[in-house]
Amino acid sequence: MSTYRAGTPGYRRICLTLFAAGVATFALLYSTQALLPNLAVAFGVTPAQSAWSLSLATVGLGVALLVTGPLSEKAGRTRLIHLSLASSAVVGLACAVAPTWHVLLGLRLLQGVTLAGLPAVATAYLREELHPDTHARAAGLYIGGTALGGMAGRLITGWAAEAYGWRWALAAVALLGVACAVVVAVLLPRSRNFVARPAAAMTRRALSDPALLSLYAIGACAMGAFVAVYNAVGFRLTSAPFLLGAGAAGAVFLVYPVGTLSSAVSGRLADRYGRRAVMPFGAVLTAVGLLLTLPDSLPLMVTGLAVMTAGFFCVHGVASGWVPVRAHAGGVPAGQAASFYLFAYYAGSSIFGSLAGTAWSLGAWPAVVALASVFAGISGVLALNLRRVPALGPVAQVNAGTSS
Repeated sequence: MSTYRAGTPGYRRICLTLFAAGVATFALLYSTQALLPNLAVAFGVTPAQSAWSLSLATVGLGVALLVTGPLSEKAGRTRLIHLSLASSAVVGLACAVAPTWHVLLGLRLLQGVTLAGLPAVATAYLREELHPDTHARAAGLYIGGTALGGMAGRLITGWAAEAYGWRWALAAVALLGVACAVVVAVLLPRSRNFVARPAAAMTRRALSDPALLSLYAIGACAMGAFVAVYNAVGFRLTSAPFLLGAGAAGAVFLVYPVGTLSSAVSGRLADRYGRRAVMPFGAVLTAVGLLLTLPDSLPLMVTGLAVMTAGFFCVHGVASGWVPVRAHAGGVPAGQAASFYLFAYYAGSSIFGSLAGTAWSLGAWPAVVALASVFAGISGVLALNLRRVPALGPVAQVNAGTSS
């Protein structure tokens, strides 16, 4: 099997294109989050109803992941990546000209479905095409791209909407998606090591391996903690004692590049010291960041969010890259296992993250921090437990630290 090593032109092309693909996917996914007030006014809907423009996209993505992962085991990785990026950008342009609220919701649901092609296969593609000693760092770079994309989707639309309106805001993000799709179409190397296989044959194994189940749960809990905090942080910053305006409170998303850096660095550390050592550290970092946000100090609040973001992307970057490696070692289709991980990840976002509103109503920010700390703690315990789960495959006999 011919794989790309770090420093080679092929390795650099793969890292660049998957980074760009991550930017496009998550910019498009979160493109309406900063526009919810604008959409509520434009279409005469309530704030709660406007949130469906984001919820339906994540629902479509989560459900479609259960199909695109197994599909990639037959259709191939690169074909699905190209189709996903191109179609998502086209649907994004259509969203910008949606004539009615229900048409926009339908298009956002469709966009979630079309976006599923990339996250379902990205880490599986990296595992197949790159040398094993670069898997974790490459996955970290890809997750870093998703962090940057999540920030870009919120900031670009917020700024463009203020100047030109929500339609031009969505069009701007869609054009970013088009640009990234072109980069990927031109530079992404074709799969050299993909082998088609019947995905359904190993579904039970993907849902019974203790390490994979732990990784799925880690993704759900870590994402639940992360989303709960960012769902409630606007209420915290616009309330006493901070009393910031909506624009200033929204600038908190500028800490997202910390996640990009964290995922890249944690990937390198995982390649060097092992995933089992790095992931618990990320959970601890998340908890430390949460505690820093408790005092009524804006500098500490921002610092705490940055530290928490770094911890989350450390955990998610390592876990998402570990899933296809573990799956392959256990004879499970990598794309299918990656889809199960991401389904759990977005379920955590939707279910656990939605509890933030209830926590805020019951006990304001301390209750939100307590809720997020519980989920971060669960992910940390599961990460520590993974240190006792036996590795699979011959690599386990060579290097237990970086093994599956």
